[in-house]
Amino acid sequence: MGAVKPKKFLGQHFLKDLNIAQAIADTVDSCPDIPILEVGPGMGVLTQFLVQKERPLKVVEVDFESVAYLRENYPSLEDCIIEDDFLKMHLHRLFDGKPFVLTGNYPYNISSQIFFKMLENKDLIPCCTGMIQKEVAERIAAGPGSKTYGILSVLIQAWYKVEYLFTVNENVFNPPPKVKSAVIRMTRNKTTELGCNEKLFKLVVKTTFNQRRKTLRNSIKPILGKDCPLCADVLFNKRPEQLSVDEFIGLTNLVEKAQAELTAKAD
Repeated sequence: MGAVKPKKFLGQHFLKDLNIAQAIADTVDSCPDIPILEVGPGMGVLTQFLVQKERPLKVVEVDFESVAYLRENYPSLEDCIIEDDFLKMHLHRLFDGKPFVLTGNYPYNISSQIFFKMLENKDLIPCCTGMIQKEVAERIAAGPGSKTYGILSVLIQAWYKVEYLFTVNENVFNPPPKVKSAVIRMTRNKTTELGCNEKLFKLVVKTTFNQRRKTLRNSIKPILGKDCPLCADVLFNKRPEQLSVDEFIGLTNLVEKAQAELTAKAD
């Protein structure tokens, strides 16, 4: 079959530059000896370099046309070409519950959702690499005090070391996206326990960043209510983008303690 036409509704932008494709594929080398899962292979521009890595490789593609193209052009991968939606997959079933590297030229319209899925499966995914919008890559890699530092930055950096590797210009894609792209690598850090209630941590991060211009004293009200004495602490004079991951963990513990006290008073 002939070339697959990129589909706008799937957020497809096919990479044309083979040197860049090789460079992206090589980002998995920092996590050797474990299988690779490629998300959104399209016509296999990365796949052709990943198959050379001499380790188990599976690719998952939601576009039936791309799947047909891959099956025709990569017969050696036949049983490892999965037609499915990555966001709905049970990842434990992929390599018999073994860890794997996640990589891809990710569909730009779901890149954030892919990384939330990675976080849900962090014990399975010690390393994640690939290409996304430059703006999203900058957000993930940003540190406290930056205007781009936000929910994704904190939630990912709590569990992964983030490296912004290189920028990719628009003209190497078909069709060219309206934004620049970037290649990143995220490698699991040594954290096994956050040291706080994980569910509450996510809630605190999301709630405070949803009103990022306000001080914590105001943005935490949906969780603690209006008159919580905890908010008198000087920490609450800060805005969320000023807090490091460790400070968010500390804040979560303060919030949990305050919630317990409020519940005890109510009883």
